[in-house]
Amino acid sequence: MTASLTLTRDDVDDPYVLEDNLDRGRQTLDRIPTRYRQAVLSHPQVAAWATKLVTLARDTRPVPRIAHGPSLLVLGPTGTGKTHTAYAAIAALATSGAACSWLALTAADMYAQLRPRHGVDSEQVFDTLTRVSLLVIDDLGAAKGTEWNEEINYRLINHRYENEQPTLVTSNVPPANLAHALGERVASRLTEMADRVVLKGADRRLAS
Repeated sequence: MTASLTLTRDDVDDPYVLEDNLDRGRQTLDRIPTRYRQAVLSHPQVAAWATKLVTLARDTRPVPRIAHGPSLLVLGPTGTGKTHTAYAAIAALATSGAACSWLALTAADMYAQLRPRHGVDSEQVFDTLTRVSLLVIDDLGAAKGTEWNEEINYRLINHRYENEQPTLVTSNVPPANLAHALGERVASRLTEMADRVVLKGADRRLAS
């Protein structure tokens, strides 16, 4: 069977399941920030990664579901389109016909949500990050490194590594500096679990 980023009726036992997945996926697109709602998946390596996930989802019965598979690490300087690329991948997977629960947030927002504070169960928030099928963490490594940040990164990445849950991480940290910025344990797991894409070029925001 030729690999494809979208499922067809031939890939499912019940065509109504496919239609339901598509409807649910389209509804989640409203959660994409306005700036990125028109993002189209055009990078060949990222498209190939997304196609792997959809191919694996075909074998999930009775409902094709994106649940396990490789992760993706998108690296590049500021303004090279990492966030745009991430949301383009989300949109493609959400409308692939495979069920795909997803959550996208910046590393800074993730730390803010997980920081202990009165009236909030941070472990419950953490559980949400471990359960979602596709997790996107934008700008990992941008915040000043602390022992607490490193421990959060390790716990989350290690959980998703051990359970082979697709995780898309973007970072402006150069590949050679990942261990220094994220810690050796996190960098090692990301290297093993994730396909790597490096975006190059000048800052598009400054050039516009």
